[in-house]
Amino acid sequence: MERFSTRKKEHLPTHFYNIKADLADQPKPPLDPRSGQALDPSALQAIFPRAFIDQEISRERYLPIPAAVLEAYAQFRPTPLIYAAELKKTLQTPAHIFYKFEGVSPTGSHKSNTALMQAYLAAEEGVNTLVTETGAGQWGSALAYAGSRFGISTRVFMVRASYRQKPGRRTLMNLFGAQVEESPGPNTESGRGYFLKNADHPGSLGIAISEAVETVLNNPTSKYALGSVLDSVLLHQTVIGLEAEKQFNEIGMEPDTVIGCVGGGSNFAGISFPFIRKNLAEGNKIDCIAVEPEVCPSLTGGELRYDHGDSAGLTPLLYMYTLGRDFIPPPIHAGGLRYHGMAPLVSHLAATGQVRACSYSQAAVFAAAKAFYTSEGVLPAPESAHAIAAVIEAAQQAARTGEEKVILFNLSGHGFFDIGAYELNGRQN
Repeated sequence: MERFSTRKKEHLPTHFYNIKADLADQPKPPLDPRSGQALDPSALQAIFPRAFIDQEISRERYLPIPAAVLEAYAQFRPTPLIYAAELKKTLQTPAHIFYKFEGVSPTGSHKSNTALMQAYLAAEEGVNTLVTETGAGQWGSALAYAGSRFGISTRVFMVRASYRQKPGRRTLMNLFGAQVEESPGPNTESGRGYFLKNADHPGSLGIAISEAVETVLNNPTSKYALGSVLDSVLLHQTVIGLEAEKQFNEIGMEPDTVIGCVGGGSNFAGISFPFIRKNLAEGNKIDCIAVEPEVCPSLTGGELRYDHGDSAGLTPLLYMYTLGRDFIPPPIHAGGLRYHGMAPLVSHLAATGQVRACSYSQAAVFAAAKAFYTSEGVLPAPESAHAIAAVIEAAQQAARTGEEKVILFNLSGHGFFDIGAYELNGRQN
């Protein structure tokens, strides 16, 4: 007998939404760093599965979700859309606050959405091993889980600051059979220089990406998997916003404001892109807000220009907001947001005024997380707490003006693996 569940495949979106189909102007293309010319997509076959590359360059509005991936999604999707009644009461605001809770996935974050799709595509092409990097560990955990589901081994380079701060994430990856190592480390040319100078180097996502890509280039049976930034990854995450759109339709409402945290851009894109479509195609005026840390402010403090996605310069040049590939952010607790650049699509939308960005201090973010936990009873990941800080500010503004706006945010993961970060923040304050 099949396990009883209220989650059914027929309740899920059957296609991903590709925002490029609705853009009047396309983002600038990636460049080949050797020639400076637009990158030939076939050059990416050394590191990515072919089907992933096909999705990366597609401009079809809706791309089908394979049946095997829908089957995997149905284990935890659709995720709940929750009305934050207690937070509303605490803030004494007329605003209606909703959140999409991605923490119900098998590894506790939104990252499983693209991990399952990428593992499926790799398995279909006979890939033996997927290699990747991870910051706080959400992405590494998700890929390890997806690899185990589709029969692919995984190797994860984990940014050292998070490797040491979040041992629970390492354990979770190991449970799914992943090989996890600190980055930078001595096993790659990209990491060795940093490691030999300082064995306690905190690391960065840029360095870890270099180590992962180098490993793949030296092993033809491996492929690279990326948890954010690229168009395909953002595409896979749109299941979040598509579900939310349907859930709002069922209750006869629509958000005025959509908020998400941003590091590379995937969870923000996932919640916001289907609603930005309403602005682009239907003339709506939904306010979409991307929230980042003050100490790693690519959108609010970076330059819009071509830059490598990794520290060693192994990746194509992407046109994005960037702090520079050599930027080493401080070891903040929101490890998933410690990236020097921003997804080209999110960068393009910010540059054209479809998205607005803001940043918050770590102290303000943890205060927002505490307010949310003590009111709603859900402990958010420190990354998601950035979105909550912006939600609280928007709700307080509504209280001052009396505006009964509808606010939606993406709670992209739970914070149960981040107890150490909360404990340390409490001691510091």
